[in-house]
Amino acid sequence: MKRRKYLLWSVPGLALLVLLSGVPVQAEAPAQAKAQAQVNQAQMVEKIRSALLKLPYYGVFDYLEFSIDGRTVTLNGYATRTSLKKDAQAAVHEVKGVEEVVNNIQILPLSPADDRIRRALFRSIYGTPALQRYAIGPNPPIHIIVSNGNVKLEGVVPNENDKNIAGIQARGVGGTFKVENNLHVESESAKAE
Repeated sequence: MKRRKYLLWSVPGLALLVLLSGVPVQAEAPAQAKAQAQVNQAQMVEKIRSALLKLPYYGVFDYLEFSIDGRTVTLNGYATRTSLKKDAQAAVHEVKGVEEVVNNIQILPLSPADDRIRRALFRSIYGTPALQRYAIGPNPPIHIIVSNGNVKLEGVVPNENDKNIAGIQARGVGGTFKVENNLHVESESAKAE
């Protein structure tokens, strides 16, 4: 009888021991899963960024940005070509982990006047000695968006001084109606992320 009592106690005790030993593992599992999800999301962000920067017709007169909600990627920005909008969606859809792409990229209107303003803005901004270094390379950081004479400067620059110089240069170009300087400063962008 004593033995049986011991066995009855041992079986529930063993079960309790097994259950309690699983508690820390289960408590760590969500933390590990969350850390893994953050790593996966960071990898997905980098792959999407890389895919967009590699688009053949993405240039200084276009601006693309994206946001991620779970496995859904939302594309925003401006494109001078319809093909860029389609190519961006296709490139992002190919990234592992992306299930849905919402494409909110706006196509800029075709206008010879806007084209003249774009060229003048490029010369004014990237021709300034303080900003010339940005013109070197495949993807200049200051994107010039022109729509019906309205100008938006988009992108990220290293310091407030460069942001202000770009805005001053853009406001000095004739034929523009309104100039919005939406440039972000790197230190501010890092804090926002």
